[in-house]
Amino acid sequence: MAVSIGGHEPVLVNQVIRNLMARIPPVNPASIYVDCTIGRGGHASLIAQSLPPSSTLIGLDIDPVNLEFASQRLKSAPCAVRLFHANFSQLPEVLKEAGYAKVDGILADLGVSTNQLFDAQYGLSFDQAMPLDMRLDKRADRSAADLVNNLDEKDLANLLFNLAQERHSRRIARKIVEARQKSPILSTDKLAEIVRMASPPQHRHRPGAIDPATRTFLALRMAVNREVENTTALVEQGPGFLNAGGRMVVISFQSTEDRIVKQAFRASEQAGLGRILTKKPVTPDDAEIAANPRSRSAKLRAFERN
Repeated sequence: MAVSIGGHEPVLVNQVIRNLMARIPPVNPASIYVDCTIGRGGHASLIAQSLPPSSTLIGLDIDPVNLEFASQRLKSAPCAVRLFHANFSQLPEVLKEAGYAKVDGILADLGVSTNQLFDAQYGLSFDQAMPLDMRLDKRADRSAADLVNNLDEKDLANLLFNLAQERHSRRIARKIVEARQKSPILSTDKLAEIVRMASPPQHRHRPGAIDPATRTFLALRMAVNREVENTTALVEQGPGFLNAGGRMVVISFQSTEDRIVKQAFRASEQAGLGRILTKKPVTPDDAEIAANPRSRSAKLRAFERN
C-alpha cells in the first residue's frame, strides 16, 4: 500500500466529520474541538477546515515526532490551534491547562500511524529487523523487550490471551521463556520467528491467513503503551467534558478497545448524560478498504451530550 504524503491515511474521514459536527459551521462560532490522537494531522486538518476563525482546535499526541509534523501541517489552519504532548487519558489535565471546562467535540482515533509501523525507532513491525521497543512515547518505563525478557511464563501467557485473544498463548509463552534462557530477545524479527515456531504447523503457512506473530505483537504493544487503561480513562471521562449537543467520536481497530468504547458510551447513556448516535459501529465501505486496506478493521462509535 502506498503511504500518503502525510505518512498516514486517515480512516472514515467523511463519517468522522458527519458524526463529530452536528452543524457545519458550528452554531457556536467560538466552539472548541479536541483531537485526542492528532497523529499526522489528517483528521485534524479536515476538522479545522470546517471551523470558523474564532474556534479553537486542541490536539494531543504522545509521539513528539508526529506532534511536530501535525504542527507544521496545521500552520495554515483557519482556526486557532493548540497542541499538547500528552496521552489522551490526560484530557482533563490538558483542558485545565488550556483553560476550558467544556468542549464541543472530542475525537480519538486509536490506531497506530502508518509511519510508526515502518520506522525502526518504534520497533513495531516484524516485517523487518527492528529493536524490540514498541513505545510510542519514549517516556514510558517499559519496552516490549523488558516484558518479553522479564515476565514469568504465566504472566506472559495471560497478557497474550487477555489483550489479543491469542489461542496459543501458553505455547508461545513457553517458547519465549525457553529462547530467552539462551540469549535475550531484543529484535522484532527474532521474536516473530519464535512465535511462528510456537504456533501449530498448520497455522504457519495458510494462504491468506494473518502472520502467527500478529496477535503477540498486538498484545505487547497494548501492554507497553497501557492502551486498555488509557482508553478506558478517556471514554469514561470524555462525555462529561462535552457541552450540551457536543459529540464524542472514537475509532477503534480491535475488539478489546471497541468493547471498552461500547460499554462506556452505554453507561453514559444509562446515566442520562446523552445518547449513542451509532447503535451499530460505522465501518469503512468496500471502496475505502480497497484504497486503504489498513482501514478494514476500523469501527467508529459516536455519543452526543444532552
